[in-house]
Amino acid sequence: MRYQASTLNRIGNPILNNPDPRNADILAFINGEIIHRRDAKISVFDSVVQGGDAVWEGLRVYDGRIAALDDHLQRLQNSAKALAFATVPSNDEIRDAIFATLQANRMRDGAHIRLTLTRGEKTTSGMNPKFNQDGCSLIVLAEWKPPVYSDAGITVITSSIRRNTTQCLDSKIHHNNLLNNILASIEANVSEVDAAVMLDVHGFISETNDTNIFLVRNRQLLTPFADSCLPGLTRQMILDIAEENSIHALEKNLSMTELYTADEVFTTGTMGELTPILMADGRTIGDGSCGALTKELQVLHRQYAWQHGEKLPN
Repeated sequence: MRYQASTLNRIGNPILNNPDPRNADILAFINGEIIHRRDAKISVFDSVVQGGDAVWEGLRVYDGRIAALDDHLQRLQNSAKALAFATVPSNDEIRDAIFATLQANRMRDGAHIRLTLTRGEKTTSGMNPKFNQDGCSLIVLAEWKPPVYSDAGITVITSSIRRNTTQCLDSKIHHNNLLNNILASIEANVSEVDAAVMLDVHGFISETNDTNIFLVRNRQLLTPFADSCLPGLTRQMILDIAEENSIHALEKNLSMTELYTADEVFTTGTMGELTPILMADGRTIGDGSCGALTKELQVLHRQYAWQHGEKLPN
C-alpha cells in the first residue's frame, strides 16, 4: 500500500500537474536583458544548444535570503574554469543579475533559481571551443517553486545506468550535459517511482538521478564518498549541521543492502531539500515512514539555510 500511495503522490505532484499560475508571466535574465518568458530565447548557435556545453546552479530563496549564494557562485566559477570558459562574468556581475531578476519578479520567498552559464555563442555550428569568440552567455531563470519532493517521502529503484566515473566525466563539474542522470530518470518514470539510485562503476551507491543520499543507522549518518557524485551544497549543510549538533556522520562506500536495511534514508538537494526514501526496489525502509532524525534534520536544515543565506537587497 505504501508503494501505491507514493506512486499516486508522484503522479499528483503539483509541480508536474498543477504549475504555479504566477509562473505564466515570469521575467528571465538573458545576457543583460530581463525578458518575459515567452520572449526569452537563446541562439541556436549557443554552446548549450550545440552540445550541452554549459554549467549551472540551482538556488533557493528563503524569506528574503538566498541559501549558500557565495558557495553556489564559487562552484559555478570552478566548473567554468574546469571547462576552460573564456570571458566569464564576475561573481558580482552574476549576483547583480540574480538580484535584478528576483526584484523584477517581486520574489522574496518560495522561489527557485536556475542559474546557467554557457560557453557562449559560436561563429558556426560545431563542438570545437575555438568557434566561441564572444564570451559566455548568462541566464537567470527564477520560478515560484516549492521543493520538488514531498516531506512525507518517496520511493526509488536502483538504476541500471552507472554514474559517470571521473575517468570519463568528472561529476565535480556541475555541467548541463545531464544525459547520464536523465537516462536514470527515465527508468524511474517507467517504473512509476519518484527517483532512481545510481551506483558507481564498482557497484557502490553514488547518488540518485538528482540528489545526494544519506543513510541513518543508530542515529549515525552515513553518506557515500563524493567520488562519482556531485558533493552537493545541501549535502555539506547536513554534514555541518550534524557536527554542530553532535550527530556522528561518516563518508564511506555503501551498498544497496546497507540502504535496504538502514533505519532511515533521505536525499538532499536544493530542489528537494531533505526527502525521506520510504521504499527502495520494493523493500520498505525502516517502518516505512519519515524517521525521527530525518524530521529533526528537515527543521534544522531550513533554519540553517535561512540563517546562513545572503540577504536580498531591500
